Amino acid sequence: MKIVIAPDSYKGSLTATEVAITISDAILETGDHQVICKPMADGGEGTIDAILSASNGENIKLSTSGPLGNTINTNYAMINNSTAVIETALHAGLYQVPTDQRNPDHTTTYGIGEAILDAMDKGCKQIVVGLGGSATNDGGLGLLQALGLKVYNKLGNQLDKYGQDLLKIDSVDVSNLDPRLKTIDFRIACDVENPLYGEMGASAVYGPQKGATPNQVLEYDQALKKYARLIEAILGHEWHDTPGAGAAGGLGFAFLAIGGKLESGAKLIAESINLEETIKSADLVITGEGQSDEQTLYGKAPGYVADVAHLYNVPTILISGSLGENNQALRDKFAGCFSIVNRPLSLEDCMKNTRTLLAEQTKQIMTLIHKTRAR
Repeated sequence: MKIVIAPDSYKGSLTATEVAITISDAILETGDHQVICKPMADGGEGTIDAILSASNGENIKLSTSGPLGNTINTNYAMINNSTAVIETALHAGLYQVPTDQRNPDHTTTYGIGEAILDAMDKGCKQIVVGLGGSATNDGGLGLLQALGLKVYNKLGNQLDKYGQDLLKIDSVDVSNLDPRLKTIDFRIACDVENPLYGEMGASAVYGPQKGATPNQVLEYDQALKKYARLIEAILGHEWHDTPGAGAAGGLGFAFLAIGGKLESGAKLIAESINLEETIKSADLVITGEGQSDEQTLYGKAPGYVADVAHLYNVPTILISGSLGENNQALRDKFAGCFSIVNRPLSLEDCMKNTRTLLAEQTKQIMTLIHKTRAR
C-alpha cells in the first residue's frame, strides 16, 4: 500500500514531524508499505517545520523583541533564498508569556516586524506568516511600527509599541513605512474569520485568553475601531470587516493594510508541501492532532487533509490524542476516527507516553486493515 501520513502536531507532546515518523515506523513494522510523510500545520505551531520538511530551506537565527519587549533569540525559515516563513508564535507567542504576566497592555508584535525587516534585507520577495498562537491584542501596532509607522497621542507625543499605547492613539503617520513592503508578496496563514472589532472581534473573542479583563476587552475593542479608522482613512480602503482581520489580536488587519492576502493556513501549507499531488495516487491517508472535535472540520489541518483525499476517493484515517464528545461529524468525514488512549490514563501519563500510545494504536489499525484486505 502507498500510505501518506499528514498529521498536525500533538501540542505539548510531539511535533507534526515526530507524529509522522512515529506512525511511519509503526506501519513499517506491520508490513512492506510505501510510506510518505507530509507533516502538516494550519499556520500555528509547526508551520516552519512542515514547510522545511518538504523543501531545501534553512533556519535563519536572529534576535527580536519578544512579546514582552525583551530581546529573545528566535528564528524563521528561508526557502530558495527568496521566501521567508515566519511563525507569529516564535516572536510574539502566548507560550512565551508566564500566566501571571498575561496582559494585553504589556505585549507587542514588534518582533514580527523585525523578522520581516531581516527577511527583506536578505532579499526575500515572498513572506509567509503563520498567525497562530499570539499573546497580543495590539492590532499589529508593534509590527507596523517596526516597519516605519509612527503613532501619536493627543499632545502630539510619539507613542511606544505596546498594547497600552494603542489605547492612547490620536493620529498616525504612514509616510515612513518601508517602501520595500510594496514589492513583497505577503501570504498570511489564517484559520479564523473574525473581524477586527465588534462582538466577534479580536478583543471580545480572544482577548480573555491573553489576559484581558472584561473592562480591557471593551477598551481594546473601541481602540481597535479608532485605530482602524485612522489607518483606513489615510490608505483609502477598509479592511476591518474582512474575515480574518481580527486574527492574532488584529495582526490580520495590519497585514491586510500592507497588502497581505489572508489564506487558509492548512491550504497554504498543503500547497507548499505539494500534498495534493502526493495523495492522488495513495491508497490510504493518515492524519491526526492532539485533540479532535467538530472544530477540526473548520480550517484545521486534519479536516483539510481529509478534504483533499476525498477529491481522489482516498480513505482518510484520523488518529488523535483524544476525541471530543460530539464526534459524529468527524465520523462522517473520516473513514475511521481513533484516540491513542487505549486504557484508563491520567492526562499526565498520556502526555508522557504519547509516542508509545500512538505507535500501539497505529499497529492495531494496520492489523485490522491487513486482515480485512486478506479476506
